[in-house]
Amino acid sequence: MPSTAWDTQEIGSAPAVPAPDGSEVRILCTTERGSMISFALPPGAVSKPVAHRTVDEIWYVVAGAGRVWRRLDADEAVTDLAPGVSLTIPVGTRFQFRNDGAAPLQIVAVTMPPWPGNDEALPGDGPWQATA
Repeated sequence: MPSTAWDTQEIGSAPAVPAPDGSEVRILCTTERGSMISFALPPGAVSKPVAHRTVDEIWYVVAGAGRVWRRLDADEAVTDLAPGVSLTIPVGTRFQFRNDGAAPLQIVAVTMPPWPGNDEALPGDGPWQATA
């Protein structure tokens, strides 16, 4: 937690770490109730399919083009990703995403509660061969 009542983070100075799905994550601000990240997938890359144990996510696509597959119980869909698209990934949803464009796919996301660590993501199956 920050030493003041608030936190400020510039994306360029945020540490870059590999995510369990293979994307590159920059950890932005965190509070007791949620956290914000920015993540990117290079052109042509496909993430590893995962599901979250305890967190919900909200994504907002900033740049690039691709698709995300989501499955929860009997519900399953593939959604196009493009700048301006926002979507949710409820806890327990299996998901996988891919970059179908020529530029990095860049997404900003919020997790609630805050991201607890890499053991949060459970590996699983997905529709595409992972390359990340």
